[in-house]
Amino acid sequence: MKVLVPVKRVIDYNVKVRVKADQTGVDLANVKMSMNPFDEISVEQAIRLKEAGQADEIVVVSIGVAKNQETLRTALAMGADRAILIEATDNVENDIEPLTVAKILKGVVEEEQPGLVLLGKQAIDNDANATGQMLSALLGWSQATFASGLEIEGDKATVTREVDGGLQVIKVNMPAIVTVDLRLNEPRYASLPNIMKAKKKPMDTKTPADYGVDIAPRLTTVKVTEPPARKAGVIVGSVGELVEKLKTEAGVI
Repeated sequence: MKVLVPVKRVIDYNVKVRVKADQTGVDLANVKMSMNPFDEISVEQAIRLKEAGQADEIVVVSIGVAKNQETLRTALAMGADRAILIEATDNVENDIEPLTVAKILKGVVEEEQPGLVLLGKQAIDNDANATGQMLSALLGWSQATFASGLEIEGDKATVTREVDGGLQVIKVNMPAIVTVDLRLNEPRYASLPNIMKAKKKPMDTKTPADYGVDIAPRLTTVKVTEPPARKAGVIVGSVGELVEKLKTEAGVI
């Protein structure tokens, strides 16, 4: 079975995000970028499937600017077999919309014919949480979202999902789209020898036009602002004072 893993290049989760002075977007100048954390989990899970003898090949794909090849090389160093870079823009400020990404991935899936597509449940930059679901609809494949457990048995996949009420276990037909959650696994660090080997692993470069997809945005960002600063906490002297403040100041009871 071939496993396809889309990965996205985002601002590193340790970096404090700053809004541009003109409020047109997020400041990306000289900002450290890395693989989306949920996508790291997807890559790790694909590698574990291969180590367990349930996958033969892992293909990672990234859509965006040319520098996305750095993210792909990270995935290759972790253990992926080959990569596909789809250069959709030359401006790092342009975030390709989820539906466009799903349409491009549909073309990749039809070309590569994987048995499983593993995606992060969302990207930490736009938090859209939509690409996996849209890809499932476009392909007509089974989908399982927010996976914290995954077992492949023949033409079925048993997925443990994290839902508001706890955990839900479902079984879906293969091929399938699975979006992963944080508790599925702990991604490994790429060793220095594997980082060196990753430089020699194959990476194809394509464009959205190769898949007949128009990447023109359908949404326009009007303004980007930072959330209001949280007010300092207040220490109360008694339960009664707490209740009074919740009634009169917070208005929650």
